[in-house]
Amino acid sequence: MFTPQRALAALLIAASSAAFAAFPEKPIRVVIGFPAGGPLDQHARLLSERLQAVLGQPVLIDYKSGAGGTVGAQEVMKAQPDGYTLMLANTGVMVINPALYSKLPYNTLRDFTPIARTAMQPLALLVNPKLPVKTLKEFVDYTRARPGQINYGSAGNGGISHLVPEMFKNATALFMVHIPYRGSAPAFTDLMGDQVQFMGESIPQAASYHKQGKVRALAVTSKERNPALPDIPTVIESGFKGFEVVGFYGFLAPAGLPKDVTAKLSDAFKQVMANPDIRNRMVTQGADPAFMGSEEFGQFLATETPRWAQAVKASGAKLD
Repeated sequence: MFTPQRALAALLIAASSAAFAAFPEKPIRVVIGFPAGGPLDQHARLLSERLQAVLGQPVLIDYKSGAGGTVGAQEVMKAQPDGYTLMLANTGVMVINPALYSKLPYNTLRDFTPIARTAMQPLALLVNPKLPVKTLKEFVDYTRARPGQINYGSAGNGGISHLVPEMFKNATALFMVHIPYRGSAPAFTDLMGDQVQFMGESIPQAASYHKQGKVRALAVTSKERNPALPDIPTVIESGFKGFEVVGFYGFLAPAGLPKDVTAKLSDAFKQVMANPDIRNRMVTQGADPAFMGSEEFGQFLATETPRWAQAVKASGAKLD
């Protein structure tokens, strides 16, 4: 019997299907919490043109920089959960900031809907080429014999270039002294000048300096070797079992995004990431293609959040 209740249910299903089919009907805004010209901007620009073709609507990039990406994240958190405002964020914004800032206005797992992870960014562990070590194990032995005499540089307190060496230091029970800089450029300058002897930095900048002989790459922190440094082993290959730490990029929307819109956006990114040209160009930018759909990306964030919180706590870094 076709009751009024069944009629209402059929109407609701039809309305939902129509909305899903219609989305998107206007341009989509992608908010980045950093200035134009940086790695996230390059990633957004690379994907946006292809994403426009898949979705049939313009994709506009909006820069809302400040407080380590917090300003942009807060704006997206407050936006309507309709699929027309997305955030492209990195490891720092998603899983480091919640542990680093004592008064952070957002909670990644509560205030956002994961859409898609798009890239992973391993780091290279580097030394000054004058240091008498050729492998990561030799470096560990050399440093262990000289507690407190080896300095490692980073792009600043609480960033990934600080926390990854801190994780390695704790995993190997080494005593190294952290020297924070205001950005990676001055840190690299002092690494090449032997004011600091060790760094963990993202590829491809690290690969470029390594190939020029200005620094020596000992290992990469990903599970597999990196195409930019094919002859450099992973940390795991170097004898340090289970050490895999990589940064990542991903797209999120405000919490409460309807499941059908989430699915359509996630599938659109899946199509974009399947394009060989996009994947090849990502690698040249130093980002490894690493698609995850909405549900899997959410599970990934839930696992990564406590891991990075532990690293921040161990480092002693804290920002107001």
